[in-house]
Amino acid sequence: MLQASFHSPLGPLTLTEKGGAIIALSWHGDAAESTSPLLAEAAAQLAAYFAGDLTDFDLPLRVEGSAFQQAVCAQMRAIPYGQTRTYGDLAKALGHPAQAVGGACGGNPIPILIPCHRVVGAGGLTGFSGAGGVETKAALLRLEGALLI
Repeated sequence: MLQASFHSPLGPLTLTEKGGAIIALSWHGDAAESTSPLLAEAAAQLAAYFAGDLTDFDLPLRVEGSAFQQAVCAQMRAIPYGQTRTYGDLAKALGHPAQAVGGACGGNPIPILIPCHRVVGAGGLTGFSGAGGVETKAALLRLEGALLI
C-alpha cells in the first residue's frame, strides 16, 4: 500500500492506494509518505475540488467491504455534485432499511471522493463520520452549493 498526506481546507487528509486504486481517504495527515502517479493525481483533483474547479472525480476507486457496502457506495457515487439524497432514497433504491444504509454511509472508506456528505436525513443534516462531524458535512455541501446556510 502507498499513502500520501496533504493539507486541505478541512485539515490534513491521507490517501491510500492499493493495486492501482484509491482504497481510503482518512482525516489525518500522519502517513509515512510514499508517492505514485495515482496519489499525485488524486491530491490534484481534490485540490481542484476544494478550489471549486472540479465537480466530478475521475479516479479508480475500490471499496474493500461487503457487497452491501459496495452497493451503498455505488449509490453515493451516483449523486450529482451539488445535489443531495436522503438515507431513505438510497434505502428504497437498494431495498434495505434506511438505518442499514446510514451505517454503510458512516463506514464509507473513501469520503469526499465517494460523496457520503451528499446523503442527508429526511429532516435535514445528520451526523458525519469525518473530522469535524456535521460541520464538515455542511462545509462540503456549501462548497457544492447544495446548502445555503
